[in-house]
Amino acid sequence: MSSIWGIFKDSFLGYWNYLVHEILNPSWDNYFYALIFISVVVWMLEIFFPWRKKQGIFRKDFWLDLFYMFFNFFIFNLIVFIALSSATEKLFLNFLSFFSLELTTLQLVNLNEYPLLLRLFLFFVITDFVQWGTHVLLHSTPWLWNFHKVHHSVKEMGFAAHLRYHWMETLVYRTTLYIPLAIIGGFQVDDVIFVHLIALTIGHLNHANVKLHYGPLKYILNNPEMHIWHHAKALPSDHSNGVNFGISLSIWDYFFKTNYQPKSGRDIELGFEGDENFPKDFVHQEMYPIKT
Repeated sequence: MSSIWGIFKDSFLGYWNYLVHEILNPSWDNYFYALIFISVVVWMLEIFFPWRKKQGIFRKDFWLDLFYMFFNFFIFNLIVFIALSSATEKLFLNFLSFFSLELTTLQLVNLNEYPLLLRLFLFFVITDFVQWGTHVLLHSTPWLWNFHKVHHSVKEMGFAAHLRYHWMETLVYRTTLYIPLAIIGGFQVDDVIFVHLIALTIGHLNHANVKLHYGPLKYILNNPEMHIWHHAKALPSDHSNGVNFGISLSIWDYFFKTNYQPKSGRDIELGFEGDENFPKDFVHQEMYPIKT
């Protein structure tokens, strides 16, 4: 137990030092300033090229979503996630060692022998597919849906709505990603930061108040015109659990027949049934799934 506590303490202090270093040392691969830069650029697109022209620059819940954005990207990591991840990994490795196994023995293939660009491409595709499946799970499992309601409580779309979600989703997404990536192997944190920033940009654009024409690429890349229907309050009867689950790629929805885009979704009502009774502030939204 003392070793687990040591992991928690070291992880907390390690992430704190990392965060301070990020803030004090701007660079192109700095998550803190990259989040700010990407957010400002997409926000400028919303201001100068708005899809819903009557929507305010500081739309409904703009400041709440901005707080969610920094909380989920940084503060939650500091408070618990990094420490919890490290402790869970330690317990998992101890479990494997009990059976005289190592993590490398689970690897079906090691991608280190492949070129960097191919590794990054595979990382992008694999993680996006796993996240697509996890997203479907969040909609189809009632107790997980209660957590995911936080994200779907958005009533006016904007870039920061991308990162309005309950912290439990981070645990669910990272858990479902851990084993597939461990089995494959060959992914280094320094290598995949570029992929994370691409995914962040696509996610911001998907939720932004902009209309982007992707042409034939819409069948591959998720986009604002498609993703707005994922947030539609009224869903088709044959897709009662949701539609357009794609994170960065839309190809999974077309392949698994969960795509839905009947017309322009510019002025559709967003939310979910009963959202008028959903909490409006951060604390009560975080407590909602626990109390329900």
